[in-house]
Amino acid sequence: MTTTNLAVLVPLLPFLGAVAGLLLGRTAPGFVRPLAVLPPLAALAAAALVAVRQGGGPAVEAHTELTPTGSVPVELALDIDGFAALVAVLVAFVATCVQIYSTGYLRDDPRYPSYAALVSLFTSAMLLVVYSGDLIVLLVGWEVMGICSYFLVGHYWETPEARAASLKAFLVTKLGDVPFLIGLFALGTDAGSFRITRVLGTVASGGLDHPTVIALLLLAGVAGKSAQFPLHTWLPDAMAGPTPVSALIHAATMVAAGVYFVARLLPVFEASSAAMTVLAVMAAVTMTGSGLAALAQDDIKRVLAYSTIGQLGYMTGALAVGDRGAAVFHLLSHGAFKALLFLAAGVIIHAAGTNSLAAMSRMHGLRDRVPDAYWTMTVALLALAAIPPFSGFFSKESVLGAAEHVTDGRTAHVPGAAGWIVLVAGLAAALLTAAYATRLWLLAFRGRGTEAPDHGRQPLTMTVVLRVLAIPSLAFGGLAYRSLPGWFDGRDLTPTLLTSILGTGLALVGGLLTYGAWQRTSALAARAPIGAVAAHPEGDAGLVEAEAIATHEPAYGDIAYAPDPADPGRLLLGRLHRHAAAGFHLDAVYTALFVRPVQAGASLVRFLDREVVDTYVNGAAALPRLLGAAVRRAQTGNVQTYVSALLAGTVVLAVAVVLVATGA
Repeated sequence: MTTTNLAVLVPLLPFLGAVAGLLLGRTAPGFVRPLAVLPPLAALAAAALVAVRQGGGPAVEAHTELTPTGSVPVELALDIDGFAALVAVLVAFVATCVQIYSTGYLRDDPRYPSYAALVSLFTSAMLLVVYSGDLIVLLVGWEVMGICSYFLVGHYWETPEARAASLKAFLVTKLGDVPFLIGLFALGTDAGSFRITRVLGTVASGGLDHPTVIALLLLAGVAGKSAQFPLHTWLPDAMAGPTPVSALIHAATMVAAGVYFVARLLPVFEASSAAMTVLAVMAAVTMTGSGLAALAQDDIKRVLAYSTIGQLGYMTGALAVGDRGAAVFHLLSHGAFKALLFLAAGVIIHAAGTNSLAAMSRMHGLRDRVPDAYWTMTVALLALAAIPPFSGFFSKESVLGAAEHVTDGRTAHVPGAAGWIVLVAGLAAALLTAAYATRLWLLAFRGRGTEAPDHGRQPLTMTVVLRVLAIPSLAFGGLAYRSLPGWFDGRDLTPTLLTSILGTGLALVGGLLTYGAWQRTSALAARAPIGAVAAHPEGDAGLVEAEAIATHEPAYGDIAYAPDPADPGRLLLGRLHRHAAAGFHLDAVYTALFVRPVQAGASLVRFLDREVVDTYVNGAAALPRLLGAAVRRAQTGNVQTYVSALLAGTVVLAVAVVLVATGA
């Protein structure tokens, strides 16, 4: 089989599995799990074989005209370079792990057949984005992922949180997709083709008429899909969906699509210095803001969600300094350890016997009850914090090293200011990342909340997947940084000495500060129970909140849980904690700027429709109705009445004739 034919099978197999799963989910439930696992597993084997054949050499290309348009043609095209080959392997690998894991996690879910089919369709759409050589076909996969995320995030549609989260995810990403679509059309018009190779050829020859406008329009879609500031607010709320879905979205699909798109079309963005600066600022705000927000979250999945936002900020930061090799390297590394983090969190939630219990302040005794999740999540958190020799260290340092190379201002197409912005924000994010990773580990595995009942051992499919994902989380970075340059642009990905010392040093500082704050809050909580102001690092305000939690504790299932008062995040953030926990009130800002004006406009339209338009319509109908009523009263059916009226009319006519004759 040729490489082209094999590549076609990669997105096609999960698609066929999704169709078969939807058709046979009710009539043949025994086939649901094989149809969920085998197609992505086969796609993984095919993607790996395509990557081996491509081998980092010339891109595999094939195209045929999909439909005549009369102007810019739309083509069914493949364009598989080293980036596409490796990202496809990541997508198929994580999707396979998620499907295997889900067979245990959702084994009693009545809607598992539709869930598994949608996960396969989600995977197929992302693989289409990765392999597509035509922007319009890429857009199809881009939008299919959006609708799949809507259904999967809203899987538990019985809960208002899931319904609201799915709708929010759909609307916010669509908000970015509108300018993204306009930018694609403008790009295709300037290039005379939607083929990626021809677009890049046009850019190289200086044929783009409006590079800044096009780049900024495309960035809006990227910000929505990859959850970058200011369109990142949908991702933390999307944690209302099943945990395996979160792993898939955060590690290999959806949010990775925006980063991958910019990496494929990076010369388009490099054609505009303004666009590169905007990208750098967007990455910097995303990295630092998400790190502060993660340090204040209590829900373990929301911590991981803000973590994803920050790590995506590293990737966009690498793109902002013109190094797509570093960006995709971190994308690959992050995909492994972030999938492990979410799936390990799923084991923790599963051990508590409910999908909604994810509050770290209520966790206790989990280290001994879920040892697989404990050890594998420890590995993943060390990779997240970029501690050597774990994989996150090498990929994150490649980003910081790329930013350092740009700070002298001598790199073509990249402003020196962009390098400084990314470097400073990346170092600050390194400290924050280690801080919230340490806090998560302490609260989840050494917390002092009320212990939930032991629901027994987890399904083998779940624990095996954790062990498999732990391998690349530990070893991928150290093995890959030497070999990946041959697959990418040939740029060296070896960590530089200066950024390695600074980044690792700040990470250690962040971890030690958090551990020290945890010890202090633990000691204060042990000496002074709730009721004494000194027991709480935020004073009176913190005491009021703590007492409210203690006296109005929400119940999960039929069990109430007492919170762990030893939260180092409150001590580290101080008065900023309340704002960081609310995501710096960005949702409230959007509500004031957009939601309320739209609601006010809708109320005005409703008033005009009911009180003005309906009044005229009702008035136009009132006169005929009154005339009809008058005529209806005259038609009584009484013969005597009719004869009397005839006689009266005759008399009136006679009098009128006499009067006329007399007057004449």
